[in-house]
Amino acid sequence: MAKRINKKYEAILEAAIQIFAKYGYHRAQVSKIAKEAGVADGTIYLYFENKEDLLISIFREKIGHFVQKAQRNLKSVSDAKQKLFHIIALHLRYLETNPALAVVVQMEVRQSDPQVRKEIGELMQAYLTLIEHVMEQGKLSGEFRENLDTRLARKMIFGTLDDLVTSWVLHQQKYSLQALSKPVYQMFVNGITSEKGGEA
Repeated sequence: MAKRINKKYEAILEAAIQIFAKYGYHRAQVSKIAKEAGVADGTIYLYFENKEDLLISIFREKIGHFVQKAQRNLKSVSDAKQKLFHIIALHLRYLETNPALAVVVQMEVRQSDPQVRKEIGELMQAYLTLIEHVMEQGKLSGEFRENLDTRLARKMIFGTLDDLVTSWVLHQQKYSLQALSKPVYQMFVNGITSEKGGEA
């Protein structure tokens, strides 16, 4: 196989995102991806084994880039609450500014082969671990409850962000995802109970 990372590889990857988003994963043809990328059909197979490999590679490159960016951003923030805000804002901004990628991430993966979903789930683990680390830091610093269920909190945070982006995609991206960053953050750190509200 040819060298993985070069201009043609990146062009094919970007073309695949556009074609998967436009036609859907199952209806997307390799020939359409090649045409979008400006390469011969056979060139695709110099870099990717098949269409499934293309989908997995999109996650490997794009989600990998996202996690690296989040890790860099969080290094300059010491406060766990602010780290949580940065994660929320970055997640929503990254997908709003990459609408075709948002369609692929939110819609097409759910329709792919179970093995593909499994591999993509493994690639997502680095992001989920990053959220858990922020939760643990907050517990140690006293910013979050010391009896906070870290895994449950992580599932709620990621699940909320995932659902917000899915809804945004289904509504043809008619509103700003980034504008939801602060309300979502406040919901997590302040909850929904008023000062007069009692405990269950």
